[in-house]
Amino acid sequence: MFVTAGDINVHVRIDGRDGSPPLVLLHSLGTDHRVWDDQAAALARNFRVIRPDMRGHGLTEATPGDYTMAQLAGDVAAVLDVLGVGAAVIGGISIGGMIAQEFAARHPGRTEALMLCDTAMAIPSFESWRERVTNLRAHGIGSIEDGVLARWVTPGFIDAPPARGLRAMLRGTSVDGYAGCAMAIAMADLAPTTRRLKMPALVLVGDGDVSTPVASAQALMTALAEGGAPDVRFVVIENAAHIPTVEKPDEVTRAMLDFLAARNGGDAFEAGLDMRRAVLGPAYVARALEGATEFDRDFQHFITETAWGKVWTRPGLPRAMRSLLVLAITASLGREEEFKLHLRATRNTGATREEIAEALMQVAIYAGVPAANAGFRMAKAIFREEEAG
Repeated sequence: MFVTAGDINVHVRIDGRDGSPPLVLLHSLGTDHRVWDDQAAALARNFRVIRPDMRGHGLTEATPGDYTMAQLAGDVAAVLDVLGVGAAVIGGISIGGMIAQEFAARHPGRTEALMLCDTAMAIPSFESWRERVTNLRAHGIGSIEDGVLARWVTPGFIDAPPARGLRAMLRGTSVDGYAGCAMAIAMADLAPTTRRLKMPALVLVGDGDVSTPVASAQALMTALAEGGAPDVRFVVIENAAHIPTVEKPDEVTRAMLDFLAARNGGDAFEAGLDMRRAVLGPAYVARALEGATEFDRDFQHFITETAWGKVWTRPGLPRAMRSLLVLAITASLGREEEFKLHLRATRNTGATREEIAEALMQVAIYAGVPAANAGFRMAKAIFREEEAG
C-alpha cells in the first residue's frame, strides 16, 4: 500500500492480522522492505508486521539533498500515525537499526522494544561516506555495487540467488535516496541518546560483518545495558556478513522469536491476563477471577500464568490456529464446557466457521465420528444463538 507521510509518498508492506500487536521492520541502505521477507513471514503469525520502504528506496519517493536520522525517524512516525499505530516493537538492520534508535529516543512511549541487527551508534567515517556519495553522484549506482555486495554477504554466498536479489535491489535504488541516506549515516552519532534508552533490546550481528563489526554491536549492547535498558540480549550469527536476514534467515528469525517470547514471559501472569481477556473477553475473565474463593484462587492464578501467559502468548502459532487446536482437542476429549467457551471465543481469535468445520472434520478422522458430531451439534447451536442476536 501507499500512504502520504509528511512530504513524501511512502510504500508500506503490511503482513499479519488486523488487531495483532504492531511490529515495524526497517531495512538497510540500498535495499528495501524485502530484506525482511523471511522474518516477516514468521512474525506475521502473531504480529501486524509493518515494513516501509525508506525515503528514496524501493517504491518510496526520493527527495534531493542530504537526509538526517531525525528526518528518517520522522518518516517512520508519520507512517505509524497514518496507520493509527501508537506503540510498536521497532526493528531495523544497518541504517534501519540507526533509525530505530533515533525513533526510540524521540518516541520512547511508542517503542515497546528494539531489535537491532548489524547496526551501530555511529558508522565512520564522514570522509569515506562523502567520497562514496561523490563517486555515486558522478558515476551512478553501478560504480559501487560490487564493493557494496562484497560487504553485504560472505564470499561463498555472493553468487547465490538471494544475493543476486540483493544486487537487484541495490540497482533499483535511486541515487538521491542512496546518497541522502548515506549522508544521514555519515553525520550520525547516536551514542548520547541511545545510552538513555530504557526499553528491552535485542542486538544481532553477523560474525563476518565488516561494516558494523561485532565490536560495534558489543559497544551498542553495552551502551544499552549500562544505560539501564532491561533485558538486553546479544546474538552473533555465524557465517554471515552485513545482511544476515537474507544470508542466514532462519538463525535471525529464531533469535527474534526467542526474544519476543521472552518478553511475554517477563511477567507471565500479567501477559496471561491480557491474553485471556483478549480471547475470552474481559467480562468472562472478570467473572472468573471475582468468583474465585480461597479454595480455587491459586488455580485461577495458575491457569492464567501458565496456560495463557506461557503458552497462548508464544509466537510460534497464530492466535486463530491455537483456537482451532483447542476446539479440536476439547471436541476429541468430550470437554463440552471448554469447547463451547472457546467456540464463542472465535469471534475474538479470528478463526472462521469454515476453519472450525475443517477442524471438526479432522476430529472425525482421528478421534471418531461421534466426537465430531457432538462438536458440529454444539457449534450449530452457538451459531444460531449468535445469529439471533
